[in-house]
Amino acid sequence: MNALLIIAHAPLANALRQCALHVFPDCGPHVAAIDVQPNLSPDETLASARIAMDQLVRTPGTKGVLVMTDIFGATPSNVAQKLVDGATSRLITGVNLPMLLRGVSYRHEPLELLVSRAVTGGTQGVMQVAVTAPQNQPKRKHDPNADDHQQ
Repeated sequence: MNALLIIAHAPLANALRQCALHVFPDCGPHVAAIDVQPNLSPDETLASARIAMDQLVRTPGTKGVLVMTDIFGATPSNVAQKLVDGATSRLITGVNLPMLLRGVSYRHEPLELLVSRAVTGGTQGVMQVAVTAPQNQPKRKHDPNADDHQQ
């Protein structure tokens, strides 16, 4: 099984982790979060991330770690790039909740496939939704049932 490490600007990382725990209460030992604080240096954040990564790797059954960050080129991503080796750990930027939930759902698959599924989940989770008619429209005089005015 693979573990997931979220590194993002505070408070996003821990908020995403809490969402994952809401949907998958049993994923706690396999999902960690590092909130990048504005008052900490990148080296301090990297030290915290290394500790979190080490704890995930030592979790029984962990084969690899998928690291997810919020924005490419920002501190979380730069820290993660120093953390990831490309063999037993991989990095994805642009984390969103659909990506994370897909990652948690498929964490038992090989790391390469997990990366693909997480990226697909993240991109498919972004869509424009058509605006629907309002549910509480004013009654019209020709309505057969004056009490039923919703579409």
